[in-house]
Amino acid sequence: MVKKSVIQISTFLFILVLSLSSVKNPITSSYLHDLTDEATMTMQAEDPLYQEILEYRDDYEEDPIDARVDKVWKAVPGYNGLQVDVTSSFEQMKEEGQFDERRLVYDQISPEVSLEDLPPSAIYRGNENKPMVTLMVNVAWGNEELPELLKVMNEQEIRSTFFLDGSWVKNHPKLAKMIVEEGHEIGNHAYSHPDMRHLSSGQIAEELDKTNEVIEATLDVTPDWFAPPSGSYRDEVVKLAADRNMGTMMWSVDTIDWRNPAPEQMTRKVLDNVHNGATVLMHPTQSTARALEDIIDGIKDQGYRIGTVSELMDEKRLPVTRDTDEK
Repeated sequence: MVKKSVIQISTFLFILVLSLSSVKNPITSSYLHDLTDEATMTMQAEDPLYQEILEYRDDYEEDPIDARVDKVWKAVPGYNGLQVDVTSSFEQMKEEGQFDERRLVYDQISPEVSLEDLPPSAIYRGNENKPMVTLMVNVAWGNEELPELLKVMNEQEIRSTFFLDGSWVKNHPKLAKMIVEEGHEIGNHAYSHPDMRHLSSGQIAEELDKTNEVIEATLDVTPDWFAPPSGSYRDEVVKLAADRNMGTMMWSVDTIDWRNPAPEQMTRKVLDNVHNGATVLMHPTQSTARALEDIIDGIKDQGYRIGTVSELMDEKRLPVTRDTDEK
């Protein structure tokens, strides 16, 4: 131990001498800077706290999860891994002089396989390790309830994805613009609410293209996501949507709000079935308008964040709490 201290003191004395003799010498100054960094890193590496962070980092790191095509859930997005930045973590803890997991600094590590690397496939949910939920609002009717939905979402400070029927946008441009002005994401919900599964290839393309055209012309937005009306599709629908750079979204939790259930019943159904990566389907109905605040409160109380479809599909890792880790 004494020998190490002597070596460290000698190193800094050597640096001090160099610094006094190299004020106007840029080459020596650069060498001095590198030498100082090296000496600092050496001292850090020998610090017991630094060694403790090294010892425990494996307990806090997470491997990235590749996107995959699941037998049940079809396409499932990947999820970033976590790697402890030992040096930055040490800097955060050194003032207190003790290990504190709350001060660990992480780098996110991307998976090798991302959603866009998969063959075209419908998406029913986000990654099972991501403590986020998205509310998907399909809009082809329900004008009277839309302002209330937007009001509640604004008060709750959440953003959702609204899938708009093309003919609805054409007939109700002011309401469509109101959704965008509130900061929500816009998706494609076909043009005339058809059963996409039974359309010809040309008809499928027309439904997708006409809707994108009216959305782009009215809202200056290009949809990244497509929700087939009534959840009816076949593989060709998914492929043609993918050809237009849109993922095909289904859902994992259905409010069945079109049956106008009692708000309490609807709230209970959602909160009993919500999970990591949940996609909650709803429409602008009276039941939804009356239940929405309680649904959002309940989702938050269970420890989930609420985001748009794009945010849910993103590989970016969110902090995991014990309440949501195993759901």
